[in-house]
Amino acid sequence: MDFRHRIAANAATVEAHLNAYIDTYEHQPVVDAMRYAVQGGKRMRAYMVIESAAMFGISMEQSIWPAAAIEAVHAYSLVHDDMPCMDDDDMRRGRPTVHKAWDEATAVLAGDALQTMGFELVLNDQAGSPDVRAELAKTLAKASGAHGMVLGQALDIAAETAETPLTLKQIEHLQNGKTGALIEWSAISGALMARADITPLSTYAKAVGFAFQIADDILDVEGDEAKTGKRLNKDADAGKATFVSLLGLDGAKQRARALVDQAEEAISCYGNKAQNLQDVARFAISREN
Repeated sequence: MDFRHRIAANAATVEAHLNAYIDTYEHQPVVDAMRYAVQGGKRMRAYMVIESAAMFGISMEQSIWPAAAIEAVHAYSLVHDDMPCMDDDDMRRGRPTVHKAWDEATAVLAGDALQTMGFELVLNDQAGSPDVRAELAKTLAKASGAHGMVLGQALDIAAETAETPLTLKQIEHLQNGKTGALIEWSAISGALMARADITPLSTYAKAVGFAFQIADDILDVEGDEAKTGKRLNKDADAGKATFVSLLGLDGAKQRARALVDQAEEAISCYGNKAQNLQDVARFAISREN
């Protein structure tokens, strides 16, 4: 099975797991909004969880729980990021955003509930021993909060009203939180479950995270809205500095390719077991959405 078929099969499995878990909640409009928010997407983060766990011999029956958890947390971040007080987007994954399909209050609550659902999932008994679950939850909290994703989001919002555009170093710091923190957690989770050294996977993930964001910046310039499922050219319209605006289109593409090489090398110590994660690195810069 090639990479695109593997990631699609993984996405379907994770989506089914998320839907089954959401079915355990009392039926309310906010629960419908939660289910809506987790539908679709590449589920690259969940794939990284499952594949990093598989490298250490951990079954999908165990890794599906943190894999679903990261997708719930990621979905929450998108629901809130799309709201008028933040990025103000009307479309996500080719459909109206949650605050458009429902209303702003429902979107806030759905995002809140998805975030807490992520911790329910990662702390499920089937995710590992008590100490493993505690470590997964602690590191997920750090990656998704003011040490990681939330910090990156805050820096991104602040950049919109800054008097001068961000420097390359500042953008890297911003994106290391906004995009990179959850990607890194996804990659290291297998090592956390196995109580193994996280260093190779952490190095790999940092490179993948930057490559993924550079690819996003490139798609914002030359992508197809029908394929990306969201409005393009937002950053240019807002006058925001990006990897493309600072490095140029060709320079950004070269930087992304170099980061993929770094990512692949970082996990070469695992031999053939690393192949599927190395495929993720290549996919990060070849995708169309």
